Amino acid sequence: MKSPTATLGQAIIAARKANGISQKDLAAAVQKDDGSGPISPQYLNDIEHDRRSPTSDQLIREFARALKVDENYLFVLAGKIPDDVRRDASDPVAVATAFRAFRRTISR
Repeated sequence: MKSPTATLGQAIIAARKANGISQKDLAAAVQKDDGSGPISPQYLNDIEHDRRSPTSDQLIREFARALKVDENYLFVLAGKIPDDVRRDASDPVAVATAFRAFRRTISR
């Protein structure tokens, strides 16, 4: 499925609107890393306008859950490799081969 979305912020806006969720409601649904409560609507606004990026894998996963989108898509748009994948990337040849295959598939 091709999407005109080019940035993480644009993807979040598109998914939020497709789900009929307000910025305020999405912010309330996404919990901070430290468990101290939800992110602020201003922080969400900054992410949606690509002024800031989520600070952790956990926040990307929170957005994916709240928006019902695949977290892997959001990780790619955020330019991040999840920590669990990075830990398992011990074979340089396997990593390079997998990344080349990913790039071929994505550029079709």
